Amino acid sequence: MTVSIRPHHLLCMLTYLGKGYTEAFVRNYGAIVDRLNRGEEIRLVDGPDDICRPLLAEAGCHCRNDSVKSRDAQALAAIGTLLGTSAVTGEIMVLDAPMTQRLRRAFAEGTLRAACEGCEWHALCSRIARNEFRGCRLAPPV
Repeated sequence: MTVSIRPHHLLCMLTYLGKGYTEAFVRNYGAIVDRLNRGEEIRLVDGPDDICRPLLAEAGCHCRNDSVKSRDAQALAAIGTLLGTSAVTGEIMVLDAPMTQRLRRAFAEGTLRAACEGCEWHALCSRIARNEFRGCRLAPPV
């Protein structure tokens, strides 16, 4: 199977410790990270993804907001620049250990963080990056 991931969630996963909006959201997110840790492929999508699923029925769900779409566009551009590709939605990728390390290094250096400006999780993710991503759940295969 393939996991559908919107571009900015690819950045969020780098610092995921098991915290989130609701218990259902955290449970779902953890299951997705477990799938990626087993080497499952990612399909970059435009709009709500597998991580968003538990929130979509809630009133006021932010997953379709223009601000979130803007985060996705910024993240997609930054990821494409880092990887030297023209990253596009629909693209299939495997998030292996070397790619995760490369993304985390750029995240810690700040080159992937433009999409994170204004995010309510920004301070937490910054602390996690400064702490060398200790305790993060994403640990894909080599």
